[in-house]
Amino acid sequence: MRIAVTYEEGNIFQHFGHTQRFKVYDVAQGEVKVATTINTNGSGRGALADILKKCGVDTLICGGIGKGARRALEEAGIALYGGVSGSADQAVTDLLAERLCYDPNVTCEHHGEHHGDGGGDCGHTHELGAQG
Repeated sequence: MRIAVTYEEGNIFQHFGHTQRFKVYDVAQGEVKVATTINTNGSGRGALADILKKCGVDTLICGGIGKGARRALEEAGIALYGGVSGSADQAVTDLLAERLCYDPNVTCEHHGEHHGDGGGDCGHTHELGAQG
């Protein structure tokens, strides 16, 4: 399993389409084995899903994300856990423990606005373990 998180200064960056880097976690036997950061080199919304696919990512954790980017991730076969804020490392730990709170319907309609850290909470959360 390879998990990517939109990343800025240890936290989940809150706008997928503007992320400058991802932190990528290689997971085996339910544990993070290696974590590295990759730069997006200023790639825009559409290219980000392609970057993740080329890097072998199968899961993404992020804050806000637009409908077009959601569609691109779905087409690339990348599972999305959006609407998450806080520590990137903790979010991955929570995902692996099946206790990550996220919003399965998150969308970002605020193109052109900057989202600050911790701004992804719209009041809707979904417990990973409750998926059935």
